[in-house]
Amino acid sequence: MRLANINGTPALAVDGGFLDVASAPASRYDSFDTVFADWTGFRGWAEQAVRHASAPDYPHDTPRGPAVPAPRQVFGVGFNYAAHSQEAAALTGGVQIDALPLIFTKFPSSITGPSGRIELPDTRTDFEVELVVAIGVAADRVSVADAWSHVAGLLVGQDVSARAVQFLGPEQHTIGKSFRTFSPLGPQLVTPDEFADPTTLELRCWVNGELRQKGTTGEMTYSVADLIALLSAVTTLLPGDLIFTGTPAGVGALEDPPRYLQPGDVVVSEIEGLGRMENHCVTGRPAPDLGTRWHG
Repeated sequence: MRLANINGTPALAVDGGFLDVASAPASRYDSFDTVFADWTGFRGWAEQAVRHASAPDYPHDTPRGPAVPAPRQVFGVGFNYAAHSQEAAALTGGVQIDALPLIFTKFPSSITGPSGRIELPDTRTDFEVELVVAIGVAADRVSVADAWSHVAGLLVGQDVSARAVQFLGPEQHTIGKSFRTFSPLGPQLVTPDEFADPTTLELRCWVNGELRQKGTTGEMTYSVADLIALLSAVTTLLPGDLIFTGTPAGVGALEDPPRYLQPGDVVVSEIEGLGRMENHCVTGRPAPDLGTRWHG
């Protein structure tokens, strides 16, 4: 099943385009809130709706918003690919891989769509293509073996990062990665059963047509199941919550010299089987000078 956001409401991929969920026969789902509140029931209804759809309501090229527009919790993971950890170690003096991954949060208000603009608050803003996991069934203290049964689907994501803020002392991963528009998401949520193996998907990121990142989710240090088990041991993961699972090597900050995003740049993010996003960079409002005391 493939779920998209069209005009702010859920839509299902069918032959020839998308089916509007709210207006489909026997639908009781008029919003993403109602979809995630009854994910198991929605899946059963959606399978029948797709099977019996007579014609799409929207063509395939209809513009889409973020496929999970309003999560209650958004988690991020740092240094979750060995090659990324190694490139960081070469320039920063070492990244220690311990028993726990680096975990931070991203503000839900940072989410934008697969074609939304990325507003650059400074000259040290970076890109990070990532697999994003959406929770479908609440996960509370689940095991690694059971973790995938709580997944609604997978999405393409960008963990845009204001490095000047992120690497302040002490480090500020959450606010450095939560500026407005810093979490492009989409273009669709794809359920795990659509893949022969959802744990080995290729990720790629281009900036202005130049391939800057390439990797596979099979290279993760901590797997999707590991991350769900860890996070659910600390807090309940709620339906519609998101986990940005880390990025492969090639980010701009760790090149020598660094190569950051500039106004006018076009960032294309793609994951095998999930589709691609194209986000255009524009000049945003300047970030506050957080190196000094700031009062707004």
